[in-house]
Amino acid sequence: MSSYLEIFSLQGQVSLVTGGGRGIGRGIAKALAGAGSDLMLVARTKSQLEETAQEITTATGQRVEIMVADVSQVENLELISTEAQKAFGHIDILVNNAGSNIRKPFFEVTAEDYQMLMDLHLRSAYFLSQQIGKKMSQRGRGKVINLASLTSKIGIPDISIYGAAKGGVFALTKSLAVELAPYKINVNAVAPGYVRTAMTDPAFQDKERYEAMLSRIPLKEFGKPEDIGNTALFLASPASDYITGEVIFIDGGWMAA
Repeated sequence: MSSYLEIFSLQGQVSLVTGGGRGIGRGIAKALAGAGSDLMLVARTKSQLEETAQEITTATGQRVEIMVADVSQVENLELISTEAQKAFGHIDILVNNAGSNIRKPFFEVTAEDYQMLMDLHLRSAYFLSQQIGKKMSQRGRGKVINLASLTSKIGIPDISIYGAAKGGVFALTKSLAVELAPYKINVNAVAPGYVRTAMTDPAFQDKERYEAMLSRIPLKEFGKPEDIGNTALFLASPASDYITGEVIFIDGGWMAA
């Protein structure tokens, strides 16, 4: 019988994390490496990837490979899969984390704004899951973890494209969980609340908005990247082998209030 420490272990496994150079992606990567996983980190900014890789290798001794690529460009997704397979031979855990945001009133949003965020959040998760999922299906196991959001379920002004994309990620998680279950591939999502990162920092700069956000959170504190990382670790580990199709909100109680 496995010990409770062993059931959270990722020793011998390999994780691919998109948007792994900063913020929540970095928090997830650190958690997975801390449990024994080697890593392939993908992002657009080489310096951030190098910094994160160095930090993780120093702290854990795990192998970390990096790849500079824009996942919003669909032609890059097959290359990411190919390079990951070359580097490690297999991928056990895929984390579709890459993301960004555009804050604009609905009437000012352009078709280019819409396409950019949809490609980055939804199309990349769909087709990278397809690329990596094919290899997972041949091995008869795998874990896919998507990044959803509070906006997967609620409306927030001035980020309508982001909300639409994250609503799609919510639905995609459910659909893939059912379709990939025969291959023993678990598909789940984490849905962060307000976590202070470079991407979300503009929302924290407005004092009135800051106080309004905090007042909605029963725990009266904002999240940290490691909070999301810890839940992603659970979903990546054998402890969650009987969980699929779930979207876990990590929000300090926002959705419960």
